[in-house]
Amino acid sequence: MRKIALISEHASPLAQIGSIDSGGQNVYVAQLARHLGKLGYLVDVFTRRDSSSQEQVVDWQPNVRVIHVPAGPAHYIPKEAMLPYMEQFGRFMIRFARRQEIPYDLVHANFFMSGMVAQQVKRTLGIPFVITFHALGRVRRLSQKEADGFPDIRFAIEERLMQDAERIVAECPQDQLDMELLYGAAPERMSIVPCGFDPDEFWPVTLDARQQLGLDPDEFIVLQLGRMVPRKGVDNVIRGVARMKHEHGLAARLVVVGGNGETPDPAATPELGRLMQLAQELGIADAVTFTGQRQRQQLRYYYSAANVFVTTPWYEPFGITPLEAMACGTPVIGTAVGGIKTTVVDGETGFLVPPNDPDALAEKLAHLHRHPHVAQRMGWAGMRRAYQHFTWRNVAVHIASVYEGVLEHGMEPSLDYVPPRAAAGGEMSLGA
Repeated sequence: MRKIALISEHASPLAQIGSIDSGGQNVYVAQLARHLGKLGYLVDVFTRRDSSSQEQVVDWQPNVRVIHVPAGPAHYIPKEAMLPYMEQFGRFMIRFARRQEIPYDLVHANFFMSGMVAQQVKRTLGIPFVITFHALGRVRRLSQKEADGFPDIRFAIEERLMQDAERIVAECPQDQLDMELLYGAAPERMSIVPCGFDPDEFWPVTLDARQQLGLDPDEFIVLQLGRMVPRKGVDNVIRGVARMKHEHGLAARLVVVGGNGETPDPAATPELGRLMQLAQELGIADAVTFTGQRQRQQLRYYYSAANVFVTTPWYEPFGITPLEAMACGTPVIGTAVGGIKTTVVDGETGFLVPPNDPDALAEKLAHLHRHPHVAQRMGWAGMRRAYQHFTWRNVAVHIASVYEGVLEHGMEPSLDYVPPRAAAGGEMSLGA
């Protein structure tokens, strides 16, 4: 039985999703750990302690524990402030690993700071590591410019990690290309494995989704769901909905789910204040509903209640929310960046638009508003695609093959898993 150490310094699998630093990486680590446990691996997830009340070791799922690492203050700090505490994180992990009756076979680092810890562990204990970056510093800097809160040293750290890791897991072809072009990473050191969705969490709620949420059964509903940070481009969605109203003469209800609390409080989530002000300035404040954060078990109702799900980030290494929407039978309009180009098939499961282009977004929204049969067809095609290619069990099987390739053959390349671009046809399955 293999024993794996997952490191995710800022993204705990136990965190409530939707706050400023809790999003796709939390879901990735949680689902990967859970499904690796089901495959028979022993998994420990190391994440930074951010509360003094947290138990150090939590038996979370069958074969899966969460280890809260004392590194820095025992309260929330933004991930941009964690870099000075990674050496302390690594020292704790090395001591913890030495006390284990069953030694770790491999470390899987998530994000560049976790990679720094994996390097310490490898140097001291000789345990090999693989890494999923989830976001790249140079790409983030190109898209966010002065809004990027990480120091330039991140670029050199990432470059060294790409040399030191036994294997790099890219989340989509664009992710691999970015590492090759911006860091000089060797493609033969990489395996492409996408993210996924959980069929036990997401499916179409066809009858009572709007009733459950108190939404008008007759409105055209546009959904935006995720972390409330500028790079997610929620302001672009608000502008697109406003232009659909003012230039196309079509009304819609925009529902924005996310934030740092269960109520939409600009004091707790400053980005919400900016977005609310924008909706007011554009004359659609009465057509935008900010819900605040919602529990995972509620999200399928929001996806199912929407006529269309919209996600228009400037930069998105993969993007899990489009998959969740597709699994609920909802068409997706997304920006043609990162992993969204892999999940959304333009013209079949939804539409791809340029980032920061509210006119293009408004045009596609208006098209789906005027042609509900097209939206329905795209929704069903998206659901087939999600179930055929993107379940978390599928992801775990392919990640496990990466682990086994490293442990049995060292640096020998393993096969990529790149879902085909064709979306329609075939019987629906729950994945391999």
